[in-house]
Amino acid sequence: MARNKITVVGAGHVGATTALAIVTNGLADVVLTDIVEGMPQGKALDMMQATPLIGHDAKITGTNSYVDTQGSDIVVITAGLARRPGMSRDDLLFKNAEIIGGVVEEIVKYSPDTIIIVVTNPLDIMAYLAYKKSGFPRERVLGMAGVLDSARFRTFIAMELGVSVDNTHAFVLGGHGDSMVPLPRYSTVAGVPITELMSEEQINRIVQRTRQGGAEIVNLLGTGSAYFAPAWSVTQMVEAILADKKEILPCAAYLEGEYGVEGAFVGVPVMLGAGGMEKVFEIQLTDDERTAFDDSVAEVKELTAKLDI
Repeated sequence: MARNKITVVGAGHVGATTALAIVTNGLADVVLTDIVEGMPQGKALDMMQATPLIGHDAKITGTNSYVDTQGSDIVVITAGLARRPGMSRDDLLFKNAEIIGGVVEEIVKYSPDTIIIVVTNPLDIMAYLAYKKSGFPRERVLGMAGVLDSARFRTFIAMELGVSVDNTHAFVLGGHGDSMVPLPRYSTVAGVPITELMSEEQINRIVQRTRQGGAEIVNLLGTGSAYFAPAWSVTQMVEAILADKKEILPCAAYLEGEYGVEGAFVGVPVMLGAGGMEKVFEIQLTDDERTAFDDSVAEVKELTAKLDI
């Protein structure tokens, strides 16, 4: 039986680590593409030589040509500039919009039936750009943000309480940035809401750390940004789609009236399966949660409007 084919656009830290995570989980053959000659080829060859040790057969192709991406089941877009210390996601907007616009044109040409997962920041706006440029139905264009933000929230919950991360579940909604909305009420340890297990001061502290999760890593690294957690976050989405798991994950999705939002990419819980985003789950929000969510949506829409698509 032929294996699925995943293209990862961008062979930098996030792209290469994503390719490795997909292979490590035995999910698909991978095409790693980049504009830098030799880099995707070298990294792909290195990964191929790791497959006997990983224990999964996979073909990993490094290329500078989109011809090799033809017929991809899923395309993950990580190409673009990474944030540097002091740089906001907004600073990246116009530079990365130009890159993503060109990438999407090539994807549509060679893989017209694919599902696109956008990782490039500012994520919600790049997902919107990919959706508009591709002409794909909204089910086939997603942004990876909520899985990562929720993983960060889960990590901090486990660290705070000294419990296994396996026991934690967390929900983060809204835009992928400082205005994201972690929801403590829906975040649990072994089914118990963290509001029953922590003080308000503890919760506020880890909520704020979650919001600053990416910036904290950028500042520590000095150059570059996070890539291990983002790569494994994308891989969870890829697996849910390829295996038709119907898994509920928080992702950036194009909303058409859900949560009272029209025409914007926003992080919400969705069901992922073979068709991509198969359903948006609407959960009840308190007045405070709703206000925070609406503020986050307004920020996303304001930034999206700057692109004038």
